[in-house]
Amino acid sequence: MATSMFKLSSAIIHTSKNARCVVRLVNKCNISTTNVTARKERDTFGELDVPDDRLYGAQTVRSVMNFPIGGIEERMPYPVIVAFGILKKAAAKVNVEYGLDKKIADAIIQACDDVISGKLYREGHFPLVIWQTGSGTQSNMNANEVISNRAIQILGGTLGSKDPVHPNDHVNKSQSSNDTYPTAMHIAVAMELRDRLMPGLCALRDTLDAKAKAFDKIIKIGRTHLMDAVPLTLGQEFSGYVAQLSFGIERVCGVLPRLHLLALGGTAVGTGLNTRIGFAEKCAAEIASLTGIPFETAPNKFEALASHDTMVEVHGALNTIAVSLMKIANDIRFLASGPRCGLAELQLPENEPGSSIMPGKVNPTQCESLTMIAAQVMGNHVACTVGGSNGHFELNVFKPMIVANVLRSIRLIGDGCQAFNKNCAVGIQANEAQIAKIMRESLMLVTALNPHIGYDKAALIAKTAHKEGGTLKDTAIKLGILTAEQFDQWVRPEEMLGPK
Repeated sequence: MATSMFKLSSAIIHTSKNARCVVRLVNKCNISTTNVTARKERDTFGELDVPDDRLYGAQTVRSVMNFPIGGIEERMPYPVIVAFGILKKAAAKVNVEYGLDKKIADAIIQACDDVISGKLYREGHFPLVIWQTGSGTQSNMNANEVISNRAIQILGGTLGSKDPVHPNDHVNKSQSSNDTYPTAMHIAVAMELRDRLMPGLCALRDTLDAKAKAFDKIIKIGRTHLMDAVPLTLGQEFSGYVAQLSFGIERVCGVLPRLHLLALGGTAVGTGLNTRIGFAEKCAAEIASLTGIPFETAPNKFEALASHDTMVEVHGALNTIAVSLMKIANDIRFLASGPRCGLAELQLPENEPGSSIMPGKVNPTQCESLTMIAAQVMGNHVACTVGGSNGHFELNVFKPMIVANVLRSIRLIGDGCQAFNKNCAVGIQANEAQIAKIMRESLMLVTALNPHIGYDKAALIAKTAHKEGGTLKDTAIKLGILTAEQFDQWVRPEEMLGPK
């Protein structure tokens, strides 16, 4: 066997012509030391050396050689690999009904379980990066090769022999990269929405709802155009944030029925060539059983392969949530500005020192983190939009980039909401003395006089009070427009909080 020298993230791989090609293996878990022997494996382009301690085959090695882009940070997302394990397991179970040897199927299923558990991902058997073919073919073959070789191990065979389990004929039976990769996209995104996005988003929404109720009796001055406006309660202000996040959750839930439609069974162009009647429906049902998510086979496989409008729609919901989070985090940090020279209506938890030069300074770091996340998600949405628009005839060829950005946005929003909730939102307190002081000084309480003395006289009171530095009440009396009793009767902030 040929010998290759391995380091933590690089390897020397010999091609079939014995030319040495140094490539980065984008895999933090590739900790093979020295003198790792290699076996010969072959694809349709020829023979390549494959490290003996790796379960992938020639097509994976060729992809590593051809796409040494970005390093470990650009590795195919873990949820996509898990999704491949799920769909390959489902296909193996169903294919038994269509003639696949049960002994082979059982070995494939056991191998798929090692993929689903994350064991084989952590051990470095899935080194490929996002930046490859736009159909995800290399990652589909990476999964086929790993599952095939693991199944061969289970059955006591020789790695790389493709016997008794062949990566194409058995693991990929009745499948194509063109329908498996979009299926993996939908499975991965649906699971991450359920397991990562929703817990964080719902927790933050619930905390803000509790704050809205707690602040319901605190009357403060409103602001429009960053200028003083009429009063509202701090609870009413926070209720707007709650509604934004509730609508965001509804938007995500609204796209789920389309996300739950799977392309599997469409094979190369959507016709279902080389599948059997019922294969697609049975696979979708099996995937639903494995995940607990109500997946169904897509009614139109041509749309499922050639477009990813659903992914763009999913990310549209994420983008809208990012817009909401940007507004919420900005409002909270501005309301907490100070402590002595800002608005200082809110007090935020003090989590860490804020300055290396100004002693005692504490900054709204959780708000800053969340707004950066929101900006990144907005950028990801542009990439998803461009990717979604690049379905050429029967196939979209931006699949890995699209799903990577959707998954990154889910991860950022979900984790960001959890961190913001735990380290900021739950500890927000109202500075009631400051809120009351600002409200008393506001000139916009004059709006309550409009129905009684008209807009023009009310405006005169406000402008004169501002110019002379007086209060609304003193100015109204001085101008002879109102008596003290009339002012006290009509200008009552607690009566200005809703329609009458």
